[in-house]
Amino acid sequence: MENKIELDMNNIPESIAIIMDGNGRWAKEKGLPRSAGHVEGVETVTRITSECARLGVKYLTMYTFSTENWNRPEPEVAALMNLIATKLEDEIFMKNNVRFRLIGDITRLPQHARQRLEECMANTANNTRMTAITALNYSSRWELTKTMQQVARDAAAGKVKPEEIDEHYVSAHLETNFMTDPDLLIRTGGELRISNYLLWQCAYSEFYFCDTYWPDFKEEDLHKAIAEYQRRQRRFGKTGDQIEEEKNK
Repeated sequence: MENKIELDMNNIPESIAIIMDGNGRWAKEKGLPRSAGHVEGVETVTRITSECARLGVKYLTMYTFSTENWNRPEPEVAALMNLIATKLEDEIFMKNNVRFRLIGDITRLPQHARQRLEECMANTANNTRMTAITALNYSSRWELTKTMQQVARDAAAGKVKPEEIDEHYVSAHLETNFMTDPDLLIRTGGELRISNYLLWQCAYSEFYFCDTYWPDFKEEDLHKAIAEYQRRQRRFGKTGDQIEEEKNK
């Protein structure tokens, strides 16, 4: 039996981002349609959302559907859209005092899916324990392009001078302007890339990759990722000696 992982509760990441990968491969290995993997993946979302709230995470951002995912087989895309409309339940958020938010361009989504998403955001707007963010029809290059267009419009309108545009100004115009940058990025499913996800925001995130498919990702797997995060020294460009000196002051 594996030893229970003891976490330092004073060093829980404030913000965690997850690339939920492996649903389709999980289903294929079991001889099931890919859509069955997405259904099972929803159960994992419920478990991990509840556990992150319990641990004290403040922001949990999950990559649900990228702009590139429209290139997948039409039946799979349709099944995913149907899941959004039918499996998104307020109960999990209300029970854990979690606010639900979205990042991405949802205008392309079917009306029934958009309506359900907007209802969930409205119904959970006053929850305060944690914010669960779904990245839906999202890609970082889309976000950065949209942001640059807005900054250019601001400059052309005389709202900002070019020399006043700094990283804080850019961050304030991103989809994620309401949250802190991820401390920890987790990707399941064995791939070692970040797939156009939160490129600006993850500049100093700690990355954790595991082979476990998303439907099999349990609370213990989350604990492993956080334990690994806690073993690392985050230096933000400084030396290790500087960080230690600051800790000992």
